[in-house]
Amino acid sequence: MFASEAENPRYSIVVPFHNEQESVRALYQQLADVITDRYEPVEFVFIDDHSTDATNELLSDIAKRDSRVVVIRLKRNYGQTVALAAGFDYAEGDVIISMDGDLQHDPADIPKMLEVFEQTGCDIASGWRKNRVDNFLLRRAPSRVANWLMSKLSGVNIHDFGTTFKVYRKDTIKQIKLYGEMHRFIPALASWNGATIVEVPIKNIERPGGHSHYGLSRTVRVLFDLLTVRFLLKYVTRPLHFFGPLGLLSTTIGLAINIWLIVDKALNGTDLFDKHGPLMLLGLVLILAGVQLVSSGLIGEMLSRTYFESQGKPIYSIERITTVRDQRSEVRDQKSEVRSERPDASLR
Repeated sequence: MFASEAENPRYSIVVPFHNEQESVRALYQQLADVITDRYEPVEFVFIDDHSTDATNELLSDIAKRDSRVVVIRLKRNYGQTVALAAGFDYAEGDVIISMDGDLQHDPADIPKMLEVFEQTGCDIASGWRKNRVDNFLLRRAPSRVANWLMSKLSGVNIHDFGTTFKVYRKDTIKQIKLYGEMHRFIPALASWNGATIVEVPIKNIERPGGHSHYGLSRTVRVLFDLLTVRFLLKYVTRPLHFFGPLGLLSTTIGLAINIWLIVDKALNGTDLFDKHGPLMLLGLVLILAGVQLVSSGLIGEMLSRTYFESQGKPIYSIERITTVRDQRSEVRDQKSEVRSERPDASLR
């Protein structure tokens, strides 16, 4: 038993896992070595994103031995963003630290990050993998381009949006709703609420075992999320300023085409359907479809976010929570039961 059991945690360590059986025990031991007796009271919130290997069994065994550990197993594999959202929702510490579960983040960097976090009084201390060890063509080069785009479009001047290794103030991270693969855009979303962000160089360790769950296929998804974040940051309160110019351009081109065709018909008697049928159709499509297709997607994004947030529905469904802290376990079980009774509880 630990002294922190009877106290509300000051620090929460949030770690999502998915098929990480090779790293579970090693990461827990490294975290315990760094945290114990130095950053107490503390809780470890481990989220099992419905692993199919022995990850959940290993995490559950750790939770039975260490009263500071809470294990949340999701009912299906939702992805890293949702797993993190589940951990942030259940974390109770005033300071919340998130990191990956594959040993590519070194727990020994936590003291340095917390030191900068406390000294600067910032809202987010974000890890910066300054010297990366990943494959250059498959990981580093695309990452540099993506980070540059994210920085320019979001207006947040940091070098590394992709790393999960961050320190948050509780009230900062609790205000942010995560969707899609938005976890990498947390600094941008937080900055919109006035949060201050400081980067801290961290080690980038080569993955000891297993293989990465991410590849170039996620680039397209990240691009769409980036466009969404840009829209939300700059145009959420004035969406017409975003798609209005696009609609105006499309409509102008369409009108120009059709006006030219009408003039040609009036002056030369041209049979428009015979000679310019496809061009006339293009003009009509530009007028009618240009605005509709662009605005429908953006308005749909806004409506879905408004719906989910107004309903207060979680974006995940919990299978079970394992902890030896009876009082907190009862509270969390009640939360889980309430959510499981709601219709469509697996959606937010």
